[in-house]
Amino acid sequence: MKYLRIILFITLIFGVQPCFAAGDSLISGDMQNYIGYGLIFFTLILFVVVLLMLLKTFRVLSKVLLKAQGYTEEEIAAEMSPVKQQKKTKNDVLLKLLSLRPLSEEKDLIIEHEYDGIQELDNPTPGWFMWLFYSTIAFAVAYLLIYHVFGVGQLQYDEYKTEVAQADIAKKEYLSKAANLVDENTVKLTKDAAVLASGQAIFKQTCSACHGEKAEGKVGPNLTDDYWLHGNKINDLFKTIKYGVLAKGMPTWEKQLSPKQISDVANYIKSIHGSNPPNPKEPQGVKVEESDKLAANNVK
Repeated sequence: MKYLRIILFITLIFGVQPCFAAGDSLISGDMQNYIGYGLIFFTLILFVVVLLMLLKTFRVLSKVLLKAQGYTEEEIAAEMSPVKQQKKTKNDVLLKLLSLRPLSEEKDLIIEHEYDGIQELDNPTPGWFMWLFYSTIAFAVAYLLIYHVFGVGQLQYDEYKTEVAQADIAKKEYLSKAANLVDENTVKLTKDAAVLASGQAIFKQTCSACHGEKAEGKVGPNLTDDYWLHGNKINDLFKTIKYGVLAKGMPTWEKQLSPKQISDVANYIKSIHGSNPPNPKEPQGVKVEESDKLAANNVK
């Protein structure tokens, strides 16, 4: 015990020291933390060792007391190391879980009466099976009340209609996002009325100042005739609107308009080709055949 007190005293001194260390100590804060953690760990180990020593002491004292009471060495060993309870076999555990009786007890289950030499066992239905059976009845009653009496849950057809409606909403969300994935390489020509209406509104707001209300041409060229400066295909129009032609005063609309809006404007310009607006500007560029015209007739 004397040595134990010395060890505990030293541990206490080193454990408290970091808490009162001066701010200008030569030991860094991280090092002080490491020392503190090490001392805590050492204290825990020391505590376990002390417990083991106490346990050993109690066992020795118990042997001494039993011997003083007249116990023999065999009796002391039996008292100090009691026989462990015999473990149940897997078969016993399985029978317990299934509420079954072993075959060795079959003679105790035989009912007194018999018929034509046939005897009957008094072996009731296992409890787990009965609980399962009762739960199916409870589930059926709850299902009947929820779906057929109170109408809280949806039946199969109503659930189908709900899922179809949800699928339509998800489809619209996907198409709204997919529309902005278009670029000059994937843009398609269309005559969809909603697309052309959107393109017309955007054209009047952003393009009419240079190309005129009906695309007859002002500062910019006429967009309704057969002459083009940068190509007349839907891909060419998309690219021109997107990147612009800064050398000729055509601004880039890549940051102001979304890809879908650029596609709508390009399709609107294609739709008004040959509309012959009043006071058209003189032709500019090279005459190009309307190569997209036939394709547009097949697009909805």
